[in-house]
Amino acid sequence: MKIISYNVNGIRAAITKGFLEWLKSADPDVICLQEIKALKEQLDLSVFEAAGYPYHYWFSAQKKGYSGVAILSKIQPKNVVYGTGIDYMDFEGRNIRLDFEGVSVMSLYLPSGTNIARLEHKLQYMDDFQHYINELKTEVPNLVICGDYNICHQAIDIHDPVRNANVSGFLPVEREWIGNFIDSGFIDSFRHFNAEPHHYSWWSYRANARNNNKGWRIDYNMVALPLQEKLKRAVILPEAKHSDHCPILVEIEA
Repeated sequence: MKIISYNVNGIRAAITKGFLEWLKSADPDVICLQEIKALKEQLDLSVFEAAGYPYHYWFSAQKKGYSGVAILSKIQPKNVVYGTGIDYMDFEGRNIRLDFEGVSVMSLYLPSGTNIARLEHKLQYMDDFQHYINELKTEVPNLVICGDYNICHQAIDIHDPVRNANVSGFLPVEREWIGNFIDSGFIDSFRHFNAEPHHYSWWSYRANARNNNKGWRIDYNMVALPLQEKLKRAVILPEAKHSDHCPILVEIEA
């Protein structure tokens, strides 16, 4: 199973930049989208079906033009779960999960901490999400949690770790949390295969950051430990340019 995660920073905008043509070429079995910034009713869903994804599930934020996640699939899932049941998370459309035979795939959009209030919100979310996943794993052990975690784990994951040491996304408390999250039973699939620096998944629109590869690796395909032997490859796809993020791919033996 080939799974891609992609924060599209607005699905409608991404489509105007060639997203659908790229999707046909990339040809994943499942693609998890974050920050769709649209209601299902605002989209022409037939374009996704024409691209080869008859099964598509959308979980939008209540606030228009904000947040939202989706999963498109070539394979019919056995079960679809919208949200976590935690109200303040679900109001912002941050989690959707599809259960298949032998694997469950979640699209996650973890909040950013752009100011003090949002940082407190992010930290609360991180804590509650960890508890939610701890319980979920007892029922759904073969989890793949794909998405924008809005955190760089280690210095290797950010272009300038010194100057960004006190910036949300690379704060010690955030880095500790994602380290603990991995230690709770997940594999950072990209780092499982690649220990090299200068691989990022997000670049600021400012200061020509992408062309200079001054980026952050904040998007992850986290794979639950029971699936470790089935991991085949994991790569970042920086050539796709429909967003300030790029897609990330993990391949798991079916």
